[in-house]
Amino acid sequence: MYHMLWLLLRILVFLLGATSVLAALLSAIRTFVLPRSASDIFSRNVFIAVRMLFELRKRRADTYERRDQIMELYAPMSLLALLVVWLLCIQLGYTAMFWGLTDGSLYQAFKISGSSLFTLGLAFVDTFPAILLTFTEAAIGLLIVALLIAYLPAIYGSFSRREAAVTLLETRAGSPPSAVEIIKRYHHIGGLGDLTEVWRGWETWFAEIEESHTSLGSLPFFRSPQPQRSWITAAGTILDTASLINAAVDIPHDPQADLCIRAGYICLRYISRFFRMPFDPNLAPIDPISISRVEFDLACDELAADGVPMKRDRDQAWRDFAGWRVNYDTVLLALAELTDAPRAPWTSDRFLIHPPRLLARYRKIKCQGGRLRHFVDGRALLPGSLEPLR
Repeated sequence: MYHMLWLLLRILVFLLGATSVLAALLSAIRTFVLPRSASDIFSRNVFIAVRMLFELRKRRADTYERRDQIMELYAPMSLLALLVVWLLCIQLGYTAMFWGLTDGSLYQAFKISGSSLFTLGLAFVDTFPAILLTFTEAAIGLLIVALLIAYLPAIYGSFSRREAAVTLLETRAGSPPSAVEIIKRYHHIGGLGDLTEVWRGWETWFAEIEESHTSLGSLPFFRSPQPQRSWITAAGTILDTASLINAAVDIPHDPQADLCIRAGYICLRYISRFFRMPFDPNLAPIDPISISRVEFDLACDELAADGVPMKRDRDQAWRDFAGWRVNYDTVLLALAELTDAPRAPWTSDRFLIHPPRLLARYRKIKCQGGRLRHFVDGRALLPGSLEPLR
């Protein structure tokens, strides 16, 4: 009876070890090989754990430049930590399998597993099942390291294409990027009526970002070469520019701007969904946004003072702008905080104006008629404003 229980225990440990190895291998395949976004518990938990450590260190930083310097290592360190976790799970899994298959001690099984995984040749058991495990463990270890090496060029290729557009935006939008600045500069060079190619180029950029930033889950956290640049503030600036021009600038309507906005908010929503960030996909044009009417009026006044032709009906222009902005407002701010983006107008500056961190974390409560209203500190927000109802 005792021998039977001991045999069952060894079989159970062997199966648990095989499960651990299989889980690590599938996680590596989802991360490195699968060409689509897929939820992976290993990657998610490792990135969260490393982020917690970086957040502790970041608290001591008193300037954004210092915070950016700290966070620049977050994505690379998380990838290396993920590799370590995979290798550890594989070694422990094979340790359990070697212990369940041989008569040696747990220490001997651990030694054989480590020797096989790192191809050291320090220890082995000369039986066919054990040799078979040794070969498979060595092959899996080499495979995961090779996948990581092959994964890095894909990351940096997508990173380079992303940053090329972000860098070019600085010549058009200034630093930090501003939608108002873009419109003023294009007005000065007489280009306001010829923005179709700009919208088309950024529509393509949004499509590429959606694919790369969900299939390569670490890519959103790779920071731009310059501290004041960020892919998310660039995205917000382009979307706000298109929304402002559609709503308030008195030039012929360009349908390509509509397509650019749609491509942008679909992209940001998919990325937010990949990171499990909540948002309401069924928003109405009258739902609240993080831009106040006062800010909108100040932007329009600045454009008008610079000679930009503006529409006369400011109230309708505000309603149109809010109707466009509401599609991407919540996800834009959420991703700006997630990536710790540099301060930029109407994007990452929202967290400094409104103390509750991450405006995307509104508590959404159903009101009469089943519609969702937004609440902060128990007070409802007016549609199109952050001013609470009194």
